[in-house]
Amino acid sequence: MNLQKRLAAEFVGTFWLVFGGCGSAVLAAAFPALGIGFVGVSLAFGLTVLTMAFAIGHISGCHLNPAVSVGLVVGKRFPAAELLPYTVAQVLGGIAGSAVLYVIASGKPGFALGGFATNGYGANSPGGYSLLACFVAELVLTCLFLLIILGSTDVRAPKGFAPIAIGLGLTLIHLISIPVTNTSVNPARSTAPALFVHGAALSQLWLFWVAPILGAAIAGLIYNFIFAEEVDATKHAVVAKPEYEALPNTSA
Repeated sequence: MNLQKRLAAEFVGTFWLVFGGCGSAVLAAAFPALGIGFVGVSLAFGLTVLTMAFAIGHISGCHLNPAVSVGLVVGKRFPAAELLPYTVAQVLGGIAGSAVLYVIASGKPGFALGGFATNGYGANSPGGYSLLACFVAELVLTCLFLLIILGSTDVRAPKGFAPIAIGLGLTLIHLISIPVTNTSVNPARSTAPALFVHGAALSQLWLFWVAPILGAAIAGLIYNFIFAEEVDATKHAVVAKPEYEALPNTSA
């Protein structure tokens, strides 16, 4: 598959993640009596990844997340030369998703932009968590998310189940961290709504790039040096150390 088609798939997939995940928070969670709450928003994010993994995993690998792409580069599953184009496509897809969500949300009488599903720390954390707490949460959760992705898409793993493991993994991550940071683990997802809200959402955006990317890179190192199979010196052959393939190795 040529790069242009893969970038188009990443754009569409990240659009769906931001529109579906953030849309569930902005639209469906806004009704206290009938709204979906934290559990519903968590499921929505997980379902966006699960559905797109099946839809475009065979085309682009369905990263949908610059941190995932970084983790796959470090884990030697993805070529470094394609990291920047993938990141641009993901960010633009996320922005497009937020733009469509804004058009829909602003169609309600008395609309107020509010937080618009942005991420934050301190006063902008849903639970008022500190910068350090939010940084650690984003780093650790992204690291574990990448370990799920790398493990479930390993050639030794059961075939065909990776999207389910990854989607449920992202759901669990949201169940843990919505009260802490409103859950990012994805710089593209954080950037998209922040561009509409401005203010603290933009000034605090650095954390939601640095922590997820650092966590993803750590996961790539852990998997590559600890869990991947090494060369069998007696046979002078690699036992099982998979190179990158366009498998449904997604994320958020």
